Amino acid sequence: MTLAFCGTENNSAAYKVNHGVLNNGCFVDALNVVPHVFLLFITFPILFIGWGSQSSKVHIHHSTWLHFPGHNLRWILTFILLFVLVCEIAEGIVSDGFSDSRHLHLYMPPGMAFLAAITSIVYYHNIETSNFPKLLIALLFYWTLAFITKTIKFVKFCDNKIGPPQLRFCLTGLLVLLYGMLLLVEINVIRVRRYVFFKKPKEVKPPEDLQDLGVRFLQPFVNLLSKGTYWWMNTFIRTAHKKPIDLKAIGKLPIAMRALTNYMLLNEAFKTQKNTDTPNPQGSKSIWCALCHAFGRPLVLSSTFRILADVLGFAGPLCVSGIVHHTKILGVFFISSQEFLANAYVLAVLLFFALLLQRTFLQASYYVAIETGINLRGAIQTKIYNKIMRLSTSNMSMGEMTSGQICNLVAIDTNQLMWFFFLCPNLWAMPVQIIVGVLLLYYLLGISALIGAAVIIVLAPVQYFVATKLSQAQRSTLEYSNERLKKTNELLRGIKLLKLYAWEHIFHSSVEETRQKEMTSLRAFALYTSISIFMNAAIPIAAVLITFIVHAHVFKNADFSPSVAFASLSLFHILVTPLFLLSNSLGETHKIGTTLFVNRKRPTREDWNNYNSPIRRPVKVTEAEDYFKMSHEITFIIVGQLTMIVGQVGCGKSSLLLGILGEMQKVSGNVTWNSKPEPPSLTHSVSVGSVAYASQKPWLLNATVEENITFESPFNKQRYNAVIDACSLQPDIDILPHGDQTQIGERGINLSGGQRQRISVARALYQQTNVVFLDDPFSALDIHLSDHLMQEGILNMLRDDKRTVVLVTHKLQYLPHADWIIAMKDGTIQREGTLKDIQKSETELFEHWKTLMNRQDQELEKASVLDRKTLQSTVYSREALLQDDEEDEDETPESDDEDNLSSVFHQRAKMPWRACGKYLSSAGFLLLPLLVLSQLLKHSVMVSTDFWLAHWTWSAIFTGFPESFDHSYYSKIFTILCGLGIILCLITSIAVEWTGLKVAKKLHCLLLNKIILAPMRFFETTPLGSILNRFSADCNTIDQHIPATLECLSRSTLLCLSALAVISYVTPMFLIALVPLAVICYFIQKYFRVASRDLQQLDDSTQLPLLSHFSETVEGLTTIRAFRYESRFKQKLLEYTDANNIASLFLTAANRWLEVRMEYIGACVVLIAAVTSITDSLSHKLSSGLVGLGLTYALMVSNYLNWMVRNLADMELQLGAVKRFNSLIKTEAEKYEGLLSPAQIPQNWPDQGEIQIQNLCVRYDSTLKPVLKHVNAHISPGQKIGICGRTGSGKSSFSLAFFRMVDTFEGRIIIDGIDIAKLPLQTLRSRLSIILQDPILFSGTIRFNLDPEKKCSDSMLWEALEIAQLKHVVKALPGGLDASITEGGENFSQGQRQLFCLARAFVRKTSIFIMDEATASIDMATENILQKVVMTAFADRTVVTIAHRVHTILNADMVIVMKRGVILEYDKPEILLEQEGSVFASFVQADK
Repeated sequence: MTLAFCGTENNSAAYKVNHGVLNNGCFVDALNVVPHVFLLFITFPILFIGWGSQSSKVHIHHSTWLHFPGHNLRWILTFILLFVLVCEIAEGIVSDGFSDSRHLHLYMPPGMAFLAAITSIVYYHNIETSNFPKLLIALLFYWTLAFITKTIKFVKFCDNKIGPPQLRFCLTGLLVLLYGMLLLVEINVIRVRRYVFFKKPKEVKPPEDLQDLGVRFLQPFVNLLSKGTYWWMNTFIRTAHKKPIDLKAIGKLPIAMRALTNYMLLNEAFKTQKNTDTPNPQGSKSIWCALCHAFGRPLVLSSTFRILADVLGFAGPLCVSGIVHHTKILGVFFISSQEFLANAYVLAVLLFFALLLQRTFLQASYYVAIETGINLRGAIQTKIYNKIMRLSTSNMSMGEMTSGQICNLVAIDTNQLMWFFFLCPNLWAMPVQIIVGVLLLYYLLGISALIGAAVIIVLAPVQYFVATKLSQAQRSTLEYSNERLKKTNELLRGIKLLKLYAWEHIFHSSVEETRQKEMTSLRAFALYTSISIFMNAAIPIAAVLITFIVHAHVFKNADFSPSVAFASLSLFHILVTPLFLLSNSLGETHKIGTTLFVNRKRPTREDWNNYNSPIRRPVKVTEAEDYFKMSHEITFIIVGQLTMIVGQVGCGKSSLLLGILGEMQKVSGNVTWNSKPEPPSLTHSVSVGSVAYASQKPWLLNATVEENITFESPFNKQRYNAVIDACSLQPDIDILPHGDQTQIGERGINLSGGQRQRISVARALYQQTNVVFLDDPFSALDIHLSDHLMQEGILNMLRDDKRTVVLVTHKLQYLPHADWIIAMKDGTIQREGTLKDIQKSETELFEHWKTLMNRQDQELEKASVLDRKTLQSTVYSREALLQDDEEDEDETPESDDEDNLSSVFHQRAKMPWRACGKYLSSAGFLLLPLLVLSQLLKHSVMVSTDFWLAHWTWSAIFTGFPESFDHSYYSKIFTILCGLGIILCLITSIAVEWTGLKVAKKLHCLLLNKIILAPMRFFETTPLGSILNRFSADCNTIDQHIPATLECLSRSTLLCLSALAVISYVTPMFLIALVPLAVICYFIQKYFRVASRDLQQLDDSTQLPLLSHFSETVEGLTTIRAFRYESRFKQKLLEYTDANNIASLFLTAANRWLEVRMEYIGACVVLIAAVTSITDSLSHKLSSGLVGLGLTYALMVSNYLNWMVRNLADMELQLGAVKRFNSLIKTEAEKYEGLLSPAQIPQNWPDQGEIQIQNLCVRYDSTLKPVLKHVNAHISPGQKIGICGRTGSGKSSFSLAFFRMVDTFEGRIIIDGIDIAKLPLQTLRSRLSIILQDPILFSGTIRFNLDPEKKCSDSMLWEALEIAQLKHVVKALPGGLDASITEGGENFSQGQRQLFCLARAFVRKTSIFIMDEATASIDMATENILQKVVMTAFADRTVVTIAHRVHTILNADMVIVMKRGVILEYDKPEILLEQEGSVFASFVQADK
């Protein structure tokens, strides 16, 4: 076959120019090549010369990126141009036909034009990235020449009467239009940028974002091709494979996507809404309108993309129908569009382009919707935070709004709103898809199609019903899950108490009971999920079955060829997806609608009077009834003086402070902050008008010790060291793993109560504010620390600086230092004045105080200052002691964590197969085979069904007489196969969900059992948040996510494998092309999985600080507002929100990156399958039925390929939860079994209370030093023993040894003749009583808190409350013993909580009673009463008291003084006091 530009036929008119050279078609085509050759010759040297210098510049300095005017339009026009040129090439090839020679002029010019168009856009992109517009002059010439030459060709067609019926005429007209528009775009760039033909070119700066090299999220700034294919992500994903992605790698958010920008946008929309609506618009309607006003535009764009994608989706079935139907090749010079589309190869190429475009539009729609959702989420979170900042604290304390509710609002509801925005385009596009689908089915099948479509549409309400039921089941599961988490949280927070009281089983059964309710809900959830999965799979089978049976038997003359059958099959698959998603989306919309607008209205807190006054100084309180009353108008808190507030537990001291700060709900009266000129010494004050406030319950940030103390203030080393010294924090800092750089997270959980308190006070001391409020700062401190803090901190640092100090305290010995005293009683001010005033006017009260202070008269009257030298020596000796005694317990786990972290990076590219095996093996030996077999059988049956359909339709047309063809035999087998397929769909969906349920139940049960029996050391070294995460996030993953992912993964994998197998069977040639595609696919998924996992973890890990910041703010609201730090905390929130949003955006972009590539590979599969099928069909090797089958399955591959990889990545991430579960399940339990059987232990043991301690050595762990060394003691029955010693001397370890809470590695303790090491732990701990230093109360009734075992009568409970001085308090409550206690006992004061804990211990009538610094939070008067009660009510019991205040054990029978784990002194107190050089005597002296 010869080859020539114009052909070589003898009779060819190609070379004749009789009628003028322009009337020769071949010459005109040759002329059309000139512009393209010009462009290629001009641009290639520029590209290659500039490539080396510019390309590196592009990657490093993206500050040069600048889009020229008409950037997007140019890209769109170029894409359309390329498509039209491909059509022109195809038209040339098809019209050339099978002649003796090839006419190159029909397809070579468009081929050159195609190359030139690609070159033009590459050239433009490089010019744009290097910001050198002068070089665009080459493109101006090119578009001009191309436009002129194409116009000449078009005009000549018109002259020669070639019109619209010929396809070539239409294509030429289109090209004239496109070249003309591109020329206009080029002229517009000159007009705007003035780079040529103007004297002064216009200088344009790139966007601010691009000048910041920290911005690495480039989606808004890259060109259209990179936007559509996420090409800019390539470098990022490649880098992720080499090193883990962190926050530094993902950089900052572009300005337009930052939370602040979107918050302002939303606020603007709300304001506009308010102006257009009523003055106070209420209800969800106005909120929706504001949301749509702020974020509606991108949603419209997303919906447009979605509708375009859905319409293009129908090209698949139509092209399949055409390819199967037409196998003709035409050979004429001019062809019509109908003749052009009758070519099977043309249809294959068009199908390929349609798929590429459809997938690009679909991913663009997803991306725009999710990006909008993320922006909205950031705006809503910021709005919620601003609302929290204005919340009244009474909302919190009265339980109206809990920290948990707020976290749910932020973590769950805002995410649901984000996903609703993602679903919105689906809701609008799906009706269009359904209508077009039904119309096309009608076009192919006639009336029978409507019957099939009716089946789908009739079952849609059922799907909606299932979706709403699923949503309800999920909501009830969430409620039970929250309840279970609340109980688990309480269990873990109070684990020490539960173990000491042997109450683990009570709380274990309580959690298990809630878990059972949750499992019932989960069963419903699993059932509806399996029905939903089943319906999604079974409906298309049923619809196809009914349609084809009706079509074959009722309409006998109708066309039932493979082209009709397989096109209809593809359409049914397309049609069922929108209906399924529509029902789900409506269910989701309903759910989101209900959750979003719950609890919208919250009363905001009272604003201060003089809110904006420059300086708020002395305070005037008038009849302020903030849940407490003041008997008369008072004026107090004088500038630069120390005011002390004293009174019994629960008399309203803290409430008075909160009332002054404006934190209480005011009933009447007012609080006035008077302004006064600034004293000269404080002109450098950092935050004018703020109050340094240390609350009674210490509030710490999730930050380092240093950050907690400086609290956002500038670091001043001298002042910092002075504060550390005043609060005696240096010894504590020395024993922390990283000194003052140690992170103290989770409410300062890795610190003792005293340490938390001192850091909280240190924060108040460090701030250079004019007013300082300290709420009971001494409650958790021993006498030495208290004295040192009072002297060095409050007196020397604050009062000497002339600062206004308000101090709430129970330590009456400090009253002589007060400039003004306020005595409170039952919510009213009993008396106020100086100590001398009160001594004169209230002699009785003064005498009462004097007794409590346990001081000599003259000391009080002299108001002597503590001897500083003695004090310093005691502090320094304590410091030395601490350095010797305290072990660095946190070092070991710290280094372990680092090791774990490094090993995690080595494992990044591997699938956690072991966790997968553990998960599946937990399902048991019955469910697992059922699961595997049912899945394999289902897919085998489905493939068989489609093969049978191909055989049936081919047989129907092969006979040549479709009217007389007997369909009954084929339809019977088709019905059986479809029925079997539907049954297997049901079995697989149920098997997967039931497997998930069984595993979830088993793993939670195992974990709870292990955790509750774990030794105390485990809880001390494992962060509480880490354990709680296993029970919350990980448990939720195992309960709800893994089963769904497992089902989706197995389905998409088996569908892809079966599709590839069918295509390979139909056309074996396909296998050759499959190898490179499989290699590409493997590398894409390999790189994606690593990046996706890192980004998913980053998304989760950036959400934790955000949620933590919310809960921190809620807990420290009073402190933040007192300090006037709202703006700083809001700024922090914006940083956390942006960090979370950038991770989410990168994750979305990575998902789109994968999906676009997988979809393109899918499109290649379709193209290759189509071309090979057509070739085989033309050579009569292949039936049209099998061609249809192969193409239908090829279309499925493109749908399911990315699902397979996405689900694989999700599965890998979710199996991490199973892995973490397993690591905790391996925790070793305490040795609960004893050597003695229950029969060998006397029923009333211990009845005497005699304790013998023989050579006792105790340590916290086998890797640590002993904390008690060779301790010997004998305690007679009924003796009252006092134990004292400095911090770290081993007092608490001594008390824990009785309960075997610590490792006794030598010696023994014998109680009433029985060695406690031989007893079962449950028995031992249930027969002793202890009161801990930290008061722990559980949510529930007072009755439950006193007696969870329900063993005592009401009279016994009232007696215990009376002993604990609480009877009058409980009697006053509604419900009495059944009055409720909120979580952590927040509705009672710290002192009252401690008294409840005392009452709880009194209820247990045990003969041995241990008090571990149990009266630290109680005022002296109450403490004195308690001491007397203990001595009388427990006259016959053995009482061991560990004391902070040494005077409380002066009445003890015996006193033990401890130092460094050794008993230093052991004798009667009176004997020790008389001994010269007695340590005990020095303690008593210091306590006075």
